[in-house]
Amino acid sequence: MDKHQVADILNEIGLLLELKGENPFKTRAYANGARVLEGLNEPLEKIVAENRLGELKGFGDALQQKVTELVTTGRLKYYEELKASIPAGLLAITEIPGVGPKKVKVLHDELGIDSIEKLEAACKSGKVAELSGFGEKTQTKILEGIAFKRQFASKFHLHDALTAAEPILESLRQHPDVTRCSSAGSLRRSKEIIGDLDFLVSSKKPGEVIADFVKMPGVMKVIAQGETKASVNLESGIQADLRVVSDAEFPFALHYFTGSKEHNIVMRQRAIDRGLRLNEYGLFKSKEETRDPKLLVKCSTEEEVFEKLGLDPIPPELREDRGEFAAAEKGMLPRLLEWTDLKGSLHNHSNWSDGHQTLKEIAEMAIELGFAYWAITDHSRSSFQANGLTPERLCKQLDEVSDVNKWLEDEEAELRLLTGTEVDILTAGKLDFDDDLLSELDVVVASVHQGFTQKEAEMTKRIIKAVENPNVHILGHMTGRLLLEREAYAVNQQAVIDACAETGTWIELNANPWRFDMDWRLWPYAKEKGVKCVINCDAHRASHAGFLRLGTGIARKGWLEKGDVMNTLPLSKLKKALAS
Repeated sequence: MDKHQVADILNEIGLLLELKGENPFKTRAYANGARVLEGLNEPLEKIVAENRLGELKGFGDALQQKVTELVTTGRLKYYEELKASIPAGLLAITEIPGVGPKKVKVLHDELGIDSIEKLEAACKSGKVAELSGFGEKTQTKILEGIAFKRQFASKFHLHDALTAAEPILESLRQHPDVTRCSSAGSLRRSKEIIGDLDFLVSSKKPGEVIADFVKMPGVMKVIAQGETKASVNLESGIQADLRVVSDAEFPFALHYFTGSKEHNIVMRQRAIDRGLRLNEYGLFKSKEETRDPKLLVKCSTEEEVFEKLGLDPIPPELREDRGEFAAAEKGMLPRLLEWTDLKGSLHNHSNWSDGHQTLKEIAEMAIELGFAYWAITDHSRSSFQANGLTPERLCKQLDEVSDVNKWLEDEEAELRLLTGTEVDILTAGKLDFDDDLLSELDVVVASVHQGFTQKEAEMTKRIIKAVENPNVHILGHMTGRLLLEREAYAVNQQAVIDACAETGTWIELNANPWRFDMDWRLWPYAKEKGVKCVINCDAHRASHAGFLRLGTGIARKGWLEKGDVMNTLPLSKLKKALAS
């Protein structure tokens, strides 16, 4: 196990101990131990092999033994027994917004609640409100949280869907009987939330492709299996559907199973208006529904399907019936952003706050990925839960950034780290750092991290006041939403966009798949107002750099082009834009 895997287990041990009501110093020791491991500058395996765990801050004999066991065996008996001693339902309850481990323990001890179902029943009967420290308001919020989670129980984040889909697609591509294959549906349209996975294949031997599909690694259960269709449940919990068609049908089926319902209705009507019929099997010279191959208008690609109906080819991400038809008729579809256009990310965290890498590790990662720049924007002091930096610590960090950049120069690397902060927007709109300090930084991202319950007018005023500060370059994750976990706070987003247009403040498209905030539906309005976008991965560890690719898909859904996104600029032009 590497340091990240071990740290995750230590954090979970801390949570499990909280559920058991253990001494808070003991639970905190595991969280602190996890943080220390995440900040290591050398491989954990090497430290264990050299018996140097005792040199790490806070690592007593017990923690050393547990980490050693995890690293050397990949398992920890203590962790397995601890997990087995706690009802599995308690961990599920901690996922409900506002129900932390302390509340879960009270619910279990006082009312015997060990599942979400029992918690819901106790809330509806009024028993939860009677508990000390709860009350009617908390009871109502718990019910709202349960309803929210249930609403999205069969929904998945985009990156989870992609992780599940990619090995299936790769297997289909390599299948000897597959001619063409593609994902379809909401995944191909880069929707932020995915219901199930849709795959389309052309083949002369559909039965053999279907038979192999239902036996793929990761398939937990076969829901349905026919001659040309199959549905399975994957181990990830996602349903995957495969349809096999002839190669002549493939372009039409791919179009049909990719577009949203609203997009497809318009496409079918366009065909009818031209005396044709469009369905999943083809485009036919007929006024009636048919599959007669003699009436088929031959198209070898999706692009040809659009062209036959008087349209420029519409990219999959835009197939939502949100203006794409008018643009395609007039030859005015945008040349959408490509993820390779991005030169770096301007909102990222290091182990100075709640990130998991040192500045040098971040620089090495960014060099390997070919970025030109990478901003270090750790949390400000009010985000104490994220180990936010005080002004004094931030000043020390600036010195370390300078040292790393000197090292990069010596190594003749093209990458440069940019100094910055993700400064908290406090309740009244004041920023968490003074202007004098903010003015010294390359990049200032202003974000809301607390006070989510303000009324819409108050929250809107609060954010607008922050973006009016001339030191703020970027408004971070505008609505604070966490997809499938937390609703956005109340804010007039159009009013904020208007304010950013007036002040020249850039708006972040936070590419973290839990956020994708600002929402893609609002980017055309922001673009019309002249507001520039910055696609940031909000990285807390190396793997998060890949979020930039996901964010690009969301940006494409928002009709964004290369010129609309500031972190497509080379470093010299970006610095000028930041300084203006």
